[in-house]
Amino acid sequence: MQKGNIGVTTENIFPVIKKFLYSDHEIFLRELVSNAVDATQKLKTLSSKGEFKGEMGDLTIHVSVDKDTITISDRGLGLTAEEIDKYINQIAFSGANDFLAKYKDDANAIIGHFGLGFYSAFMVAKKVEIITKSYQEGAPAVKWSCDGSPEFTLEETDRDDRGTDIILYVDDDCREFLEPSRIQELLTKYCRFLPVQIAFGKKKEWKDGKQVDTDEDNLINDTTPIWTKKPGDLTDEDYKKFYRELYPMSDEPLFWIHLNVDYPFNLTGVLYFPKIKSNLDLQKNKIQLYCNQVYVTDSVEGIVPDFLTLLHGVIDSPDIPLNVSRSYLQSDSNVKKISTYITKKVADRLQAIFKNDRKQFEEKWDDLKIFINYGMLTQDDFYEKAKNFSLLKDTEKKYFTFEEYQTLIKDNQTDKEGNLIYLYATHTDDQYTYIDAAKNKGYSVLVMDGQLDVPMINLLERKFEKSRFTRVDSDVIDRLIVKDEPKGEALPAEKKEIVTAVFNGQLPKLDKTEFHVEAEPMGETAAPIVITQSEYMRRMKEMASIQPGMGFYGEMPSMFNLVLNSDHQLVKKVLGDAEAACSEKLAPVEAEIAVLKMRQNELNKAHEGKKDEEIPTAEKDELNDIEKKIDTQKQQKTAIVNEYAAGNQTVHQLIDLALLQNNMLRGEALTNFVKRSIELL
Repeated sequence: MQKGNIGVTTENIFPVIKKFLYSDHEIFLRELVSNAVDATQKLKTLSSKGEFKGEMGDLTIHVSVDKDTITISDRGLGLTAEEIDKYINQIAFSGANDFLAKYKDDANAIIGHFGLGFYSAFMVAKKVEIITKSYQEGAPAVKWSCDGSPEFTLEETDRDDRGTDIILYVDDDCREFLEPSRIQELLTKYCRFLPVQIAFGKKKEWKDGKQVDTDEDNLINDTTPIWTKKPGDLTDEDYKKFYRELYPMSDEPLFWIHLNVDYPFNLTGVLYFPKIKSNLDLQKNKIQLYCNQVYVTDSVEGIVPDFLTLLHGVIDSPDIPLNVSRSYLQSDSNVKKISTYITKKVADRLQAIFKNDRKQFEEKWDDLKIFINYGMLTQDDFYEKAKNFSLLKDTEKKYFTFEEYQTLIKDNQTDKEGNLIYLYATHTDDQYTYIDAAKNKGYSVLVMDGQLDVPMINLLERKFEKSRFTRVDSDVIDRLIVKDEPKGEALPAEKKEIVTAVFNGQLPKLDKTEFHVEAEPMGETAAPIVITQSEYMRRMKEMASIQPGMGFYGEMPSMFNLVLNSDHQLVKKVLGDAEAACSEKLAPVEAEIAVLKMRQNELNKAHEGKKDEEIPTAEKDELNDIEKKIDTQKQQKTAIVNEYAAGNQTVHQLIDLALLQNNMLRGEALTNFVKRSIELL
């Protein structure tokens, strides 16, 4: 028997392995099964080269759990005593003290460099034994044992067959790993696609009212998953079946992309475009990263571009180190190349589908566009590729590329400044009246109702030349696209003042909502009253809800314009009735305002060309006094008009109709509207 110390210069090495080297204790099983797979694969290689001439036999790796132990058994290469001394006893450090000093905060970064996979066993075991026999002719079986201190024993033992058993005597604080269900879960997570068969216990069947073991091995893994096969050998059903295995509760995917590259790095995999129902973040972490069919992580940010973390599927690359920290991954040059390649591959695939089967592409566009929009928003190079197949949908449910739509609207939707105006709706039912008014003008209206359409609009305004997006309800139709066309005759200022005051005083007081009333000639057949919302302020509020740092916009009140159509007979009637009913009370007030304004004009004319210090203080005071008196008279005028308007059923009915059309009439106000409507009938 040989006794000795493992080749490190400190007794701290095992606590460090247990505490620092791996963030998750559970990956000890991944490491040990992966080592068994490596030993088996190497034996296959030697056999294929004629360097091993014995019978291969059954190469299944067996994992078993006892009352106190976990055992991983393989029939691979096995180890000689010399190899154990070289690979197990001599941990390849320049000095463990240097290691402790350098890596104690981020020890994950060195695992892949120093081949410490086997030592992960000590994260869960108080004692580890290796019983192994080399494939080499005449090599005796040996047993290595270590209790987690630097001391070990190595002695010859009995073992009939080549290969290795690793026996873990599980520590008291890790007994969860002695539960068969926990081991089954970990093997399924980390080992379900390993290239050598893995068996855990026996398959079970019901017998006499209970589950009993059969003679058949319970195989964990599929040794040839679809990403290891050629696309030409696979059917659509093969891809869908694999997707169902990965994500049993998901809807059928929209598309998939089979990745297969061997230069300048090795990468295989299948990425799926899933149907996304709602929140973006809930769908992330669905791509599984493998290294030679060994599961690594499903946290792939930094490996795939951010927008593609919304995809599902598998990526496998031996060029991505297995045991490294996230910070190392993100700075690795191979990882960056992989990210660039995947972006290009996805763009090429989408372009090909669009070109070869546009009908199918259009049918799936509403589900697909969230990926494409996210990519265009976050990666300029993806925008340049995607602008050729990204689509815009109009209210007729027709689809256009950016270029096609520009051609469609440029003749009719260019304003007098030469800007191309893209009209859009976010809800076709709620905004139906506005859409209808635009269509009656011969305008096309887009549907922009996706999760990312607000930031996309901002992006497209930056990318398109002399173009602006305007929601169809953000102004009256003639002001959405301003042209040099003659309009109806505007009301004189004093009449405009009366009619706007009539309506302004009767508007409801809504929380965080402000109205501005104005009168405009819009034609006799247009609606008598229209509520619009400023495109700029509404868009800023929408951006505030999805973008950090813009919260102050979200706190601002919503600003609405209530536009009276001064050409409409109902508005004309309200104005005429108000003038007739209020003329007697308004006459002395307007006469007083006229006198005050005359004196105000005299003083302003006298002050023209004078510096402030040259104007007598008395005249300045008089001007201030006049302004206050005019304000007082205007308030009195408004009060007179409001008193009249309070009893005018037509005014209330018109306001409520406009509010109802914009989903702003609720509760008691809605009940009052219904009662009033019945009375008017």
